Amino acid sequence: MSQTTSSTTTVQGTVAAGFEGVREEFAAFVAGEAHDPGAQLAAYHHGQLVVDLWGGDSVTGDSLTGVYSATKGAAHLIVALLVQDGTLDLDREVAAYWPEFAAEGKGALTLRELLAHRAGVVGADDGFSPEEYADEQVLAARLAGQRPFWQPGTGFGYHALVIGALTGEVVRRVTGRTIQEIFEERVRAPYGLDLYLGLPEQLEPRYLPILPMLPTPGQRAEIAAKASSPQSLLGIAFGLNGKAPLDSVDFINTRAVRAKGQTSAAGVGNARGLAGLYAAVFGEIGGRAALLDPGTYSQFSRIHSTGRDLVTGELDQTFGLGFQALGQKYRALGADAIGHSGAAGALALADPRNGISYAYTRRRFAFPGGAAPENERLIGAVVKAATAL
Repeated sequence: MSQTTSSTTTVQGTVAAGFEGVREEFAAFVAGEAHDPGAQLAAYHHGQLVVDLWGGDSVTGDSLTGVYSATKGAAHLIVALLVQDGTLDLDREVAAYWPEFAAEGKGALTLRELLAHRAGVVGADDGFSPEEYADEQVLAARLAGQRPFWQPGTGFGYHALVIGALTGEVVRRVTGRTIQEIFEERVRAPYGLDLYLGLPEQLEPRYLPILPMLPTPGQRAEIAAKASSPQSLLGIAFGLNGKAPLDSVDFINTRAVRAKGQTSAAGVGNARGLAGLYAAVFGEIGGRAALLDPGTYSQFSRIHSTGRDLVTGELDQTFGLGFQALGQKYRALGADAIGHSGAAGALALADPRNGISYAYTRRRFAFPGGAAPENERLIGAVVKAATAL
């Protein structure tokens, strides 16, 4: 393992022999970032931590920050485990587990379709308050009676802030426990992961607040040009149609939100924790067998929704079950790579064909939102090093 510094900002941490190119790519990004957001990068190769880097003011390898929608991967790993156990059936109707969900013509929707973002229940007609977004049982109770915004099962759109409440209510109805509780017992605690669906108060001193985007004038113009009505599908899905638009920075920087750890967007962790999660998904780590068997992984990694996303308008979105299918977006990855991005720029994934797991976090929102652009280069460097070995 070796350590490096850049010319302007110290890059700390270690890389295994053969992964020096990853360190150089990360250092180049940190040195060239005008607003120095602070970032972390971690990767496993065949169960061994081979990249563990961080840089930026106040950031350490142990620092914790909001990972936004990267939380969805942790949450839906629990659904995958329950399917693997035989507790849940992907092709059973959601209403068979949760009868109230059948209202307004949603009775035929299956759990498989729900996980593939095909329910059409991306929000509520009259919106939610930040306090309601933080409480998944409140969300589920209101969404059960909500009319869908498209015929369930006929198209797909990103259920950005509510998918965890929907799938989580199915889990709660069947097991009597929340996704957060099961995640802590079956995944986080046994593997010692720095990834929390509900941040304990004693860990708050390690939390670094998320910072807002600082767009250039050209980027501000682009954002303004793409702005949507609060009553559009995008506005409803991202919490803009409530009495006050949801501020995503304030949301995760609120202690009460972090404490509840809603499973769509309020997880807290670091790159080590996210990379460790995905390393455990498909391979042995720390003497423990893979969490998912090959058949279950195949089910959840298979593309179920592809094409135009009805919410975001993206033309090349791809979803497996609860996870983003990432092999098409990042061509360096294997075809069955799965993971999830987060709004501030985070990305975490499993790539069994290359034997890697990867995670990147950053504090300041990256333009244009979602997985930060530098992930493309960083993933390429990790895969290049892994395949060379």
